[in-house]
Amino acid sequence: MSEAIVDAIDRALLAELQRDATQAYAVLGKAVGLSAGAAHERVRKLRERGVIRRTTVDVDPAALGQDVLAFVMVDSSAWIGDSAAAFAAIPEIQEAHVIAGSASVLVKVRTTTTVRLQDVLRRLYAIEGVSGTQATVSLETFFERPVPTD
Repeated sequence: MSEAIVDAIDRALLAELQRDATQAYAVLGKAVGLSAGAAHERVRKLRERGVIRRTTVDVDPAALGQDVLAFVMVDSSAWIGDSAAAFAAIPEIQEAHVIAGSASVLVKVRTTTTVRLQDVLRRLYAIEGVSGTQATVSLETFFERPVPTD
């Protein structure tokens, strides 16, 4: 929800939840100056409005053997913006973005090996309209940030 209006307390709640979504509402409320009940109600409303899209666990990919991270620029011969389901059907793709520039789509891929990455590239070519790919393999991730709340 890109037009969501959030106030300073909502932003503080979001920052706390991004830091640790397992906090009890009493702890969360105390951190932002609210009662547990008020914090719970605010979080509930943020979920209802789509500001909080989901609650998840941040898993270390290396712990699961997902050591290969690649960003793939996908070229197309025609408009490919309606192909979200085809990209989502490839489980190794973590993100897919329609972009402006020389490529049409940018995808973030995690796999166990470069052989598996090559298989993902083959499956990308099976998507209607895909005419090329350019993969860049990440050697190291310095950091990843949550969405800023300020």
